[in-house]
Amino acid sequence: MSRLGRLVWFFGDGKADGSDKDRDILGGKGAGLAEMTRLGLPVPPGMTIGTDVCIHSQAHQGGWPNGLDERVQRVLPRVERIMGRRFGDAVNPLLLSVRSGARVSMPGMMDTVLNLGLNDETVEGLAFATDNPRFAWDSYRRFAHMFGDVVLGVRDRQGEDPFEKHIQKVKSRNGIENDTDLTEGHLKRLVGDYKGIIEARSDAVLPDCPGEQLRQAIDAVFRSWDNDRAIAYRELNGIPHDWGTAVSVQAMVFGNLGSGSGTGVAFTRDPGTGAKHLYGEYLVNAQGEDVVAGVRTPLRISEMARTFPGAWRELGKIQSILEDHYRDMQDLEFTVEHGRLWLLQTRAGKRTGQAAVRIAVDMSREDRISKNEAVRRVPAEAVEHLMRPEFETADADGRDLLATGLGAGPG
Repeated sequence: MSRLGRLVWFFGDGKADGSDKDRDILGGKGAGLAEMTRLGLPVPPGMTIGTDVCIHSQAHQGGWPNGLDERVQRVLPRVERIMGRRFGDAVNPLLLSVRSGARVSMPGMMDTVLNLGLNDETVEGLAFATDNPRFAWDSYRRFAHMFGDVVLGVRDRQGEDPFEKHIQKVKSRNGIENDTDLTEGHLKRLVGDYKGIIEARSDAVLPDCPGEQLRQAIDAVFRSWDNDRAIAYRELNGIPHDWGTAVSVQAMVFGNLGSGSGTGVAFTRDPGTGAKHLYGEYLVNAQGEDVVAGVRTPLRISEMARTFPGAWRELGKIQSILEDHYRDMQDLEFTVEHGRLWLLQTRAGKRTGQAAVRIAVDMSREDRISKNEAVRRVPAEAVEHLMRPEFETADADGRDLLATGLGAGPG
């Protein structure tokens, strides 16, 4: 075994309590997943590889510490038993997501890889298990795109995403506006095209072996800790370079299984005003990246009461549970699979100065925090934001409303 001690934590194992020590080991994302699991909330099972492993990998030219691969392979069966699927199985495959997560949110880290575990055999098993071949090939298309871009770093001569360029050409050629209108035939051809793009623009191929896919994705997370953007951000914000990032490997749940499924992001309070209600957006029949990618216009979170009433009621209960536990406004990511709600992340939500003041005051009145803590929670710049002039929220007489949106800054 490695001198590093424990290398991998199954979600909810150990003494994860949301403390700073917990975040130091599991990163912010891993700590949130562990704590939500311990609270009994609906979190897809998975594991987190600790931050020390990243530092070890960097110091040993990408080498893994002794016992890491063995430990990952030992934990995977626990995930398989809970989900009732097997990783790499040709009949009913378990797919995984791989995410980075340092102890603080940090631009420049590796984007998420979804649907890991798909190849030409498991895609047929996924099609059979879900009775939805179009969904299976759409998932395979997404995986090939993400793996080529995020893990292998495939870019064109202009440094742009060749996969996105290609799919736009295919849609234009076929008179298709939305990705959801691509047929199973279109998606099969796109998978082949994406494999060709990877081979033409890199020295690599899209791995067929799910185990090799997982290893390369984990390695890519470790490498992302030392990319130029991440280093620059740490230097600018005084973040130590020896913190490292954790890696969370989690069972996939699917928001793109049809009209009874979806994905979204939500704040437990309005991050612009601080008002105490769920605030966010979601999409029906979509995967996580679709909400922020701008490929479709999201729906307001309140409309979930109509489209996913059961998930909406459960999300309201979770809102209170998380605020009682963390004593702060939370930022959530979630997926609805066939009407069932799954939580993928929680973290303290970013907020405007106005919202920071209102949330601190309201939580003090709700006896979630003391008055002294409420004062400490409001940074000086938040008070300065309150002094800025603002547009009237109500339409004034005789004025035409030009646009609506969430303000990007104070005033």
